[in-house]
Amino acid sequence: MRKPPHHERPAAAPLTSAAAPSTLFELPSTTAPRPAARRPAPVHVERTWYADIDRVTYLGSPDPSWLARPEFGEDCIPLCVSHHRLDDRRSLPRAVTPWMLDSGGFTTLSERGRWTVTPYAYAAAARRYYDEIGLMDACAIQDWMVEAKVLARTGLTVWDHQLKTVASFLNLMTLDAELPWMPVLQGFTLDEYLRCVDLYDQAGVDLTLEPVVGIGSVCRRQGTKEAVRIIETLASMGIRLHGFGFKVTGLRNGACHLLYSSDSMAWSKNAMYREPMPGCTHQSCSSCPRYARAWRNQMLNSLPEDRQLLTLTA
Repeated sequence: MRKPPHHERPAAAPLTSAAAPSTLFELPSTTAPRPAARRPAPVHVERTWYADIDRVTYLGSPDPSWLARPEFGEDCIPLCVSHHRLDDRRSLPRAVTPWMLDSGGFTTLSERGRWTVTPYAYAAAARRYYDEIGLMDACAIQDWMVEAKVLARTGLTVWDHQLKTVASFLNLMTLDAELPWMPVLQGFTLDEYLRCVDLYDQAGVDLTLEPVVGIGSVCRRQGTKEAVRIIETLASMGIRLHGFGFKVTGLRNGACHLLYSSDSMAWSKNAMYREPMPGCTHQSCSSCPRYARAWRNQMLNSLPEDRQLLTLTA
């Protein structure tokens, strides 16, 4: 049958609103994806056995009131509290457990590029904490870290930071020699740490006679062979080392038995990605003392027994 010419064909019926497609393409759903389920919180377990490492593994505390909490005294858990957390408090807690003072140096230098607290003000604050809180084991000096981020902020060199770190110890000792100031070694390479040891020696400070010496700028590479080599070398010189911000990996990698002491706030970040502890009503346990104790006990229980035996005598 012959088709009619184009001009003779009947016009196509227009699409009604019901028949017309609403979109030309199917677009992905605009519904936001559900966040990944958080892992459960660690089960609160007790220490399987008490070892020397319990006395010198300082638990980072976000709240100075923890110093007076009886559970930390009963479990002999030493705490680490930052100067920034204490500085603006009118009244201070009375400690029931040993603790150490952190100067808050990394935060200050990475944000400001310089120390905004004078040695006079810091020494006076440390004296107040020592007298009013009590049981202070050590107080970190106003050292100068040498991480790339900090160097970029200060505009100085590793050598400059080392000189300023040694000068801080000398200044604070001059201002109040009775406080338990902790000298700190700064550097990035092994040679730089050894050079820092020499700077102290040239200033008349024998680090082997100090109760404990902080080792700075290694917390972000504590799991590396280079960090272990640095710690091994300094420990072999008879220097009792304190590891700032050491995590589980850093304590398991072979350096644990070479450190005299360490501190860690890693539990708080760990809690951000886990469910709250059973019985806790807050949405996150990142500031929870129950979670902190459970994390610390679980971490110490996971260490080989031979790495929990430290020499605590000089």
